[in-house]
Amino acid sequence: MSDLHIRYALPADIDAVLRFWREAAEGTSISDDRGGVARLLARDPESLLLAERDGATTGTVIAGFDGWRCSVYRLAVHPAHRRQGVATALLEAVEQRFAALGGRRADAMVLEDNERAHHAWGANGYQREDHWRRWVKPL
Repeated sequence: MSDLHIRYALPADIDAVLRFWREAAEGTSISDDRGGVARLLARDPESLLLAERDGATTGTVIAGFDGWRCSVYRLAVHPAHRRQGVATALLEAVEQRFAALGGRRADAMVLEDNERAHHAWGANGYQREDHWRRWVKPL
């Protein structure tokens, strides 16, 4: 994976990230817009990681840490780059970030119907916790 480069997203990357998610990510989030990503980067400039190969984005992941919980969102790998270690490299970078910040456990949001993602998360050591359910309320 020496040709894969992981870096933090910059505000200038927002439009490209949104286009990438439309092509590579499963599902959508209420925050998948310019304002949502801009707020994320303003609050925590190191929270959105990009994987790049030859200058092209091959994957993304959001690694949010609020001082209490380590939360992982929007792990997405471009279809042409799947099964090449991109997700593993991104998750390793996320876990290093969390460990450096004092995090103790990473929690991932994974769509119930995304079987391919279930395999990827499991292959990287994550386990499903069926006794928790997510409760949401749009604001």
